[in-house]
Amino acid sequence: MPDMMLEMACPGPVCGVDEAGRGPWAGPVSAGAVILDPNRLPEGLDDSKKLTAKARAALELDIKDKALAWGVGLASVEEIENLNILQATGLAMRRAVEALAITPAFALVDGNYRFKLPCEIKTVVKGDAISSSIAAASILAKVARDRLMTEMDSVYPGYGFAAHKGYHAQVHVEALRTLGPCAIHRRSWEPVRLLLIERGELIAD
Repeated sequence: MPDMMLEMACPGPVCGVDEAGRGPWAGPVSAGAVILDPNRLPEGLDDSKKLTAKARAALELDIKDKALAWGVGLASVEEIENLNILQATGLAMRRAVEALAITPAFALVDGNYRFKLPCEIKTVVKGDAISSSIAAASILAKVARDRLMTEMDSVYPGYGFAAHKGYHAQVHVEALRTLGPCAIHRRSWEPVRLLLIERGELIAD
């Protein structure tokens, strides 16, 4: 289970940073940043992928209530297409950190890539399983993105966004073949691009 050992070893205030949505075919990439109060830690913090949607929703409220500061940032489909997914992820992370009510001295960032953030950085591979702050950030990022993709289901009906959140699913593949891509599809993504070619809407390189 994640703990606060890494946070305690860094000069404070320390925020955990994580993303959600790097892999989907549609929708933005999101990031969370959280500065936890070591005296008021939410119970049950863990890697967001290991938690049920119900547990994540409850923890989102608990994190926002007990954290010293929290922020969520998004990078749009247009930014993903223009910058590439890696740089767009960094942009979402920077927006999340800049949204914090307290300026952090240090950021623990999930993964092994050193994004440019407005503070010192330590990357932590599988950080959401090690650091409570990163786990909290992963929950905020995922819940925020899942909520947005559920809303997009009514804006762009027929794709099943509420169920699969823009990731690969057979219903998503069939909808793309039938309806073509909508405004929130990542058209440069290989599966989407190949379906566009299949529909005759794009010429193969």
